[in-house]
Amino acid sequence: VSFQGRLYAMQTGMKIDSKTPECRKFLSKLMDQLEAMKKQFGDNEAITQEIVGSAHVENYALKMFLYADNEDRAGQFHKNMIKSFYTASLLIDVLTVFGELSEENAQHRKYARWKAAYIHNCLKNGETPQPGPIGMEGETLADVEREEAGSSSVHSGTTQPSSSSTYEANNIPTSNYTGIHIPPGAHAPANTPAEVPHTTGVTSNTIQPAPQNIPLVDPSLYSAQSAGEVRLTPEDFARAQKYCKYAGSALQYEDVSTAVQNLQKALKLLITGRE
Repeated sequence: VSFQGRLYAMQTGMKIDSKTPECRKFLSKLMDQLEAMKKQFGDNEAITQEIVGSAHVENYALKMFLYADNEDRAGQFHKNMIKSFYTASLLIDVLTVFGELSEENAQHRKYARWKAAYIHNCLKNGETPQPGPIGMEGETLADVEREEAGSSSVHSGTTQPSSSSTYEANNIPTSNYTGIHIPPGAHAPANTPAEVPHTTGVTSNTIQPAPQNIPLVDPSLYSAQSAGEVRLTPEDFARAQKYCKYAGSALQYEDVSTAVQNLQKALKLLITGRE
């Protein structure tokens, strides 16, 4: 995750300014860090293979999102959950290293940024936030980002991405968020982050894994027949591999539902040539 975060910062920095001496010095140091990490973790698939790296970063981002979302819906408002929402949005930014964001991830990013700003401002003003995806006016992330910039690197271990991750004032969502479908723990691992900073006063003993609804295996897979000679393209194999990697990552966090869903998608694609 840290490697992909630095790679995102490198690409973003090159777009912003790659000519001034100060920026060249910064980017050169960042490039040295990336090269050193490549040598150190040269056998790590999350660094050497884009599909695995994308799945790894996405899984961690959704894990952070789920933790914050569960805390929010339970009415447990504290600094760590605000940072988790904010970190999740930054990690979804990092996913743009691998290509365009899915609509679902784009919604998660927008929702996480809005929630981070809304809850932060409520607590700052001595108000009690309302839990869940409620309809609220747009908030500003300026205070949250100033606080993050003054602290150490976000607790995921990633380097703070530069200005492209700043939510500009004219992009602040002002719509009613009841229209965005963010069910509890949507497509994210069921467990919460393994470590919670001690300064928050929250311990892992107070957080219980959410009950899991295991999806039924699609019965059509048992009798699925390929329509003639199915010719899978390299893109098909890549997508099937992606689903299998997603399933493997989900199992690391004991998320059986997501693992089953992704394995079924991979099987259907390989058997029928269609998703």
